[in-house]
Amino acid sequence: MKKPYIVAIDDDLSVLRAVERDLKAKFSADYRILAIDSPQKAVDVVQRMTARGDKVALFLVDQRMPLMTGTEFLQEVHSLQPDAKRVLLTAYADSSAAIDAINKVKLNHYLMKPWEPPEQHLYPVLADQLEDWRASMPESFDGVYIVGTRWAPETHRLKDFMAKSQVPYRWLEPEGITDARVVAALGGNPATLPVVLFQDGAVLENPDWAQVAGKLGLATTPSRSFYDVVIIGAGPAGLACALYCSTEGLKTVLVEREAAGGQAGLSSRIENYLGFPSGLSGADLARRGVAQVRRFGTEVLAPAEAVGLVVEGEYKIVKLSNGQELAAHSVVIAAGVQWRRLDVPGMDRLAGAGVYYGAAITEASSCRDEDIYIVGGANSAGQAAVHFSEVARSVRMIVRGDSLSKSMSHYLVERIKTIPNISVIPNSEVVAVDGEERLSTISVRHHDTGTTEQLPAAALFIFIGAEPHTDWLEGIVMRDANGFLATGANVLKNGKRPVGWNMDRDPYLLETSIPGVFAVGDVRDSAVRRVANSVGEGSIVLFFVRQYMRNR
Repeated sequence: MKKPYIVAIDDDLSVLRAVERDLKAKFSADYRILAIDSPQKAVDVVQRMTARGDKVALFLVDQRMPLMTGTEFLQEVHSLQPDAKRVLLTAYADSSAAIDAINKVKLNHYLMKPWEPPEQHLYPVLADQLEDWRASMPESFDGVYIVGTRWAPETHRLKDFMAKSQVPYRWLEPEGITDARVVAALGGNPATLPVVLFQDGAVLENPDWAQVAGKLGLATTPSRSFYDVVIIGAGPAGLACALYCSTEGLKTVLVEREAAGGQAGLSSRIENYLGFPSGLSGADLARRGVAQVRRFGTEVLAPAEAVGLVVEGEYKIVKLSNGQELAAHSVVIAAGVQWRRLDVPGMDRLAGAGVYYGAAITEASSCRDEDIYIVGGANSAGQAAVHFSEVARSVRMIVRGDSLSKSMSHYLVERIKTIPNISVIPNSEVVAVDGEERLSTISVRHHDTGTTEQLPAAALFIFIGAEPHTDWLEGIVMRDANGFLATGANVLKNGKRPVGWNMDRDPYLLETSIPGVFAVGDVRDSAVRRVANSVGEGSIVLFFVRQYMRNR
């Protein structure tokens, strides 16, 4: 692969030379640095670069230039290099223009002049943007292929696992494969699909997650038998808990049954998370979080599923589905929630074959120029609709209420109103889905008219309700009627401590009915289901873990 470009544009030659100097000092080993003193000239250069197949990783553009502003330039070249990261150089007086550019051109960041010293103000920002670009580019593909039909549930599950695990892959339909390496590995035979082909030539036919994880070198077995803290679930709450526990020197292991990120990790865009004015994807949040906790020594096991919890004196033992056990002083349950299943005729038969729970990122590229439907009216559904609108011919949102505003953030409702190929079907619900080998139609009942209509559909994405993954704790930890874990004062019944409570105190704020077992994030009863809240609870639970370990 040829080195990608970083393109810097500023009409002030002294500033341009300084930018070029700093960029070359830090990034020239991996990128070609191109400095241009005119936005009009830069448009022509980018057109030629695109025509010959060169990639631009990042544009660093001055906002205030004659004839064409930085924002106008980024609008001009967006269709030529749509994946390039976009950063504006602004003066303090131009900050409002930078905010406007976030909405107009999906600006990734803006920097105030001057940026001295670059080690503090320039390099960290650009390095972060370039890392995101690398992670999303096909050129970062490491040689893993998935060969399988689009409408096979097994293919969807493998694609979903790869995407959640941040493993670059390429998906190929079995018909018409031209890649010589894939043809040679398959030996011209259809094989048992789906097939995963690895860079070293190894082939796995219709594998389960554990087989794929083992081949990819993902850790699924613990390195030790005893820890200070075992954390169940690697969503935002679990990652935050792992970060703070590890930075305080606690021996910490993070257990995730699928892949890091949780439900938030599947979000196509999170725009209301403090500190990211341009927003970030759930995958970016998960990738950054996992890298951060590993940096401080957290052991991450994924995929690895917790299936049991045993209390032996002051020790807690977490049983894994592979038969192994993890013992610890404390356990933090951050298992999150999963999408509630839509119980209508045809749903189970077509799951993974046109009917999907979440999975907006995994299946988006397959829905180009198709008519798709989304069930749900909360933020996750709205973010998915916006994401799909960029590729699908039409996106129709089916919601039970009379509008989106009752369950969706205002900014997202307003965004959806501006996108012409998104429409909302209010006061309605899906009552059946149909198709032979794949989804072909859905039946929608309209409550305001009492009528039901059958609509052709290429895909149906479901974002309704939230069910906690806590069945494995039934009879062990107190749960509410919906399966969420009771914590703090909610553990007490009529002011009395639960049966078996052996501490001379009431449960701490985030403590469950078992001393030393805590719950944070969406899995907890009465939780505010927002990413920021999950991160906050995951961060503060360390205080109670410490208290418990000191006084047990």
